[in-house]
Amino acid sequence: MSTEPIHYFNRAKKSIETEQIYGESWLRWTYETSLGQVALNWFVKRALVSRYYGWRMNWRFSAQKILPFITHYNLDVDEFAKNPFSFKTFNQFFYRALKSGARPIAGQAGDRVAVLPADGRHLALQNVDAADGFYAKGQKFSLASFLGDPALAAEFAGGSLLISRLCPVDYHRFHFPVSGQPNEPRLINGVLYSVSPVALRGNLSYLWENKRMVTLVDSPQFGKVAVCEIGATMVGTILQTFVPDRAVAKGDEKGLFKFGGSCVVTIFQPGRIKFDADLLEHSAQQREVYAKMGEQLGEAG
Repeated sequence: MSTEPIHYFNRAKKSIETEQIYGESWLRWTYETSLGQVALNWFVKRALVSRYYGWRMNWRFSAQKILPFITHYNLDVDEFAKNPFSFKTFNQFFYRALKSGARPIAGQAGDRVAVLPADGRHLALQNVDAADGFYAKGQKFSLASFLGDPALAAEFAGGSLLISRLCPVDYHRFHFPVSGQPNEPRLINGVLYSVSPVALRGNLSYLWENKRMVTLVDSPQFGKVAVCEIGATMVGTILQTFVPDRAVAKGDEKGLFKFGGSCVVTIFQPGRIKFDADLLEHSAQQREVYAKMGEQLGEAG
């Protein structure tokens, strides 16, 4: 079994840090051993497993896990919209809302700045077709497989792509990265692999084999933008809270994930955005950047 750590760049602290992996021993056994791979393909990736675990996180006894979790991962309770003692289940705590202003939105309404759609670890590719590696060298991202629509994929060919990976310790609501008018989200059913680099280093295709939802946003500043949420192991539910065909501002809430790690992928058409330099610098080394929702992602091209 590998013990290779996951390093990321902390944008706020400007330092390279090592990720404290939730459920690390189980995750590495599942994705890095032969026996684990058997269990993965016959059992773990099935939606029923994640539904069962999500169901357990809705039991009242699961609330007993909240305070130890907050303490172990040193979460900032001052930014919670509710007192941590008010949550009836772990899932309620997991998809908690934050106080107004807890995540300032970069730029102004109608400007040319796009923002990060979620808290988490972000990997940016300025030209997805030209990139020679994501979580490992030589891996290519398949837009056609991911979007489930070759004609739509052709519109984004050569475009820019951001993978925003949420760990269980992160704030688990996701937001619009740009202002515009979103259409009805489209569900693409699939299985539920992990989206941790532990898994993706071995097989990037988990991103387009997993259950996901695709929403197209028509933005005056950025053109057509695809905002896509990916379910993962122990994430059986992607809940959209926005109203389709009604204009949104960047930073507005789009939806939430129930229990587990998960992922948001944002895709821009070619030439429509210039990602920030720190994202591109670290992504070129297969290193994610940890930053929070609402921080600047880049500027319109």
